[in-house]
Amino acid sequence: MAQFTFWDILRNLLLATQWTILLSLIAFIGGGAVGLLVCAARITRHRAVTWAARLYIELLQGTPLLMQLFLCFFGLSLLGLDVPPLVAAALALTLYTSAFLGEIWRGCVEAIPKGQWEASASLALSWPEQMRYVILPQALRIAVPPTVGFAVQVVKGTALASIIGFVELTKAGTMINNATFESFLVYGLVALLYFALCFPLSLLSRRLERRLNVARTA
Repeated sequence: MAQFTFWDILRNLLLATQWTILLSLIAFIGGGAVGLLVCAARITRHRAVTWAARLYIELLQGTPLLMQLFLCFFGLSLLGLDVPPLVAAALALTLYTSAFLGEIWRGCVEAIPKGQWEASASLALSWPEQMRYVILPQALRIAVPPTVGFAVQVVKGTALASIIGFVELTKAGTMINNATFESFLVYGLVALLYFALCFPLSLLSRRLERRLNVARTA
């Protein structure tokens, strides 16, 4: 049996961390793009579109991420599509992220006081112009902290991709543990690496929240 030193274990975990970061970026950027569409559909005045977006959000928020990963990986395979684990994980996490970001951003838009809508309407602005010039700039300031905070959930959610065989940080930790039987060391390092990824995002979220709250009350 091959012998693994502490540095061998750490090096392999760091290599796997790169895939965790990549999957997180894909999910967050893709989920943000789809989330914008979901948010727009939720606040539009077309009732059918609003209800479709609401059903989309309820479906994805009301089912476990693990089940969504299984459906994207095994479900698409049943349709004859050869889906690599990375693609299936990216698709599932993108959809999952879009549902939450879309609802977060919808709440931020609706948090704008009604007087802002009335004031912009008195200037004879159309609904798209109200959104572009008055509502969205204010909603953006509210949305930044919870959006950054949700990035932590995306990073932690990538751990479930190990179930479908994608070798990210958690999967690499399991494989290394099976080879070394150093459970405490391996999973301790895995936990520390997740902490190193998530803690700065949590700090950034809190700092932005304090800064933007001060700016709004100034």
